Amino acid sequence: MAIVPFHSELETPELLTLFRTVRETTAGLGARLSDADATVQSMPDASPSKWHLAHTTWFLETLVLVPFLAGYRCFDETFNFLFNSYYESIGARQPRPKRGLVTRPSLETIFRYREHVDAGVIRLLESAPSLEVSELIELGCHHEQQHQELLLTDVLHLFAQNPLRPAYKSAGPLAVEPDGAGSLEFKTSPGGLVEIGHDGEGFSFDCEGPRHKEFLQPFRLADRLVTNQEWIEFIADGGYRKPLLWLSEGWAKVRSEGWTTPLYWEERDRTYWTMTLRGAQPIDPAAPVCHVSYFEADAFANWAQRRLPTESEWEYTASEVPEEGNFLDSERLRPRPAPAATDGLRQMFGDVWEWTRSSFSPYPGFRLTGGAIGEYNAKFMCGQFVLRGGSCVTPASHIRRTYRNFFPPDARWQFSGLRLAEDA
Repeated sequence: MAIVPFHSELETPELLTLFRTVRETTAGLGARLSDADATVQSMPDASPSKWHLAHTTWFLETLVLVPFLAGYRCFDETFNFLFNSYYESIGARQPRPKRGLVTRPSLETIFRYREHVDAGVIRLLESAPSLEVSELIELGCHHEQQHQELLLTDVLHLFAQNPLRPAYKSAGPLAVEPDGAGSLEFKTSPGGLVEIGHDGEGFSFDCEGPRHKEFLQPFRLADRLVTNQEWIEFIADGGYRKPLLWLSEGWAKVRSEGWTTPLYWEERDRTYWTMTLRGAQPIDPAAPVCHVSYFEADAFANWAQRRLPTESEWEYTASEVPEEGNFLDSERLRPRPAPAATDGLRQMFGDVWEWTRSSFSPYPGFRLTGGAIGEYNAKFMCGQFVLRGGSCVTPASHIRRTYRNFFPPDARWQFSGLRLAEDA
């Protein structure tokens, strides 16, 4: 199995620590849920929490333990059908829209499955594994971190359908954050011939490379994210009623789906509220707008007489910004207002994923990997747009400047927002 795009530079003790940390974190996220919470599927694009807990385990069992651990016995042969996601080369699977029909095995059984596989991976790591095995285990850890975020994203969508609006964690308002947003400032970049993409040092997904040169025209990037207050002004000015602001397909969505606000917003006594992982909460006007699609982000940019940045502009500008922000590790689980203005850019990492105007396509020199691993990203390089920077439910150790997240342009349930750009 060729796995060239995924490079591991961790020594075995470091990899063992990473593995245990990631697996314990995921188990902790699932431990807050009842069996019923973890079983229900709220829409075809979301998956039950039980499925996330099992699929990440299936990934390690199928790609690591079965081929590389001598004498390993699968926990349950039927799980290969139940918890395969989209790997055609591995075999048939439960259709994605019907994952919520898998009422059994129970959540308790899934946790036993995780313990069974954990024991096997630890045994493998303690036996001086080959580089190929180490790379696959590290890939499995980063794959699981992606599903940590998806688990929380999908729980939020599920709980938002419940008329009781349950809280995943500690209901009640958060402490008021200082409003550092201030007026929007634009920072100028001269552009020119720049290098984009992962340089091969440390872990990266295949779609992040190879590193290559791109030419950028001079541009300006907003120093912070677009806020809820600014989005309220967009709504008040008829932003969802003006077809000239929208891409044709986006306008069709507005009309067919009845979009009038970001996902989860509702009006109560002339005040906007939103559903969060801490239950229903009043909108924080200074916090970044969240749960908007690419179509909405693009329409807002048109309304503001600006545009969305390209992913190359974003990455080049982020190259000098510390990879720090409001991530899952803060346990806030909600975007926070921008810190006080400085001479530089704010909120480049964390809070919300930032839509770019770039389609998710291969970089120059990209090569498809053989085997099942080749299905990881490349098969989705059509009809998707790139998001950058991570969100308030992204693990901090998972993000990089070169990280390319991607979703279809009508997706709204992700923690997605936007930053404006303009030509200089």
